[in-house]
Amino acid sequence: MKNANKNLINWDQINTVLLDMDGTLLDLHFDNYFWLHYVPECYAKKNNISFGEAHQYLIPKFKAIEGTMNWYCVDYWTKELDLDIAILKDQISHLIQLRPDVLEFLDWLKIQGKKRILVTNAHQKSLDIKLKKTPLGSYLDQIISAHELGLPKEESEFWTKLHSITHYDPSSTLFIDDNAQVLQSAKDYGIKHLLAISKPDSKQPQKIFNGFLAIDHFSEVFNSE
Repeated sequence: MKNANKNLINWDQINTVLLDMDGTLLDLHFDNYFWLHYVPECYAKKNNISFGEAHQYLIPKFKAIEGTMNWYCVDYWTKELDLDIAILKDQISHLIQLRPDVLEFLDWLKIQGKKRILVTNAHQKSLDIKLKKTPLGSYLDQIISAHELGLPKEESEFWTKLHSITHYDPSSTLFIDDNAQVLQSAKDYGIKHLLAISKPDSKQPQKIFNGFLAIDHFSEVFNSE
């Protein structure tokens, strides 16, 4: 493990850590592969068209509602595409992987007395598959899907609703995510400590974040020793 740069995060100021799931705790490769390759492949087969035709049809549909509640909704896409999205996710669930140092980091947070809350836009059916495939559930103090609140994290009202059920203090909360729009929403709400994940997909290049502190791996901000 690399030595932690203790100057990046002042842990003495933090009581609660809000954690994104896909691209933060879990490798985003699963989701990118699922939506960009597996779904078009299955859609092409079902509709007797080429992969290229399916891809050309689906990607604009995805982008048109990106960041909305429907974009993250398994039931919406099941109906829209006439494909059982939950079953398809389960078929390639062997690709679901933890990002480096995740369990060590969550363990360390517990030892430090920090509350660990998962806040994800993932639909409950997606969340269930991922919790079944990984040990994340036992390393978290609370798990909240945006679908419970009826708003995605991109919306400012999400943070107000989250506060009503978790009672976190924005001034002593660290929020970690791989989505710049979501981080900005949290910042606008008043969450003081923000951290971006610059390599959410292990198969893709680093992302550039302007205005947010970013790391590749959690080992950069904690020391397990």
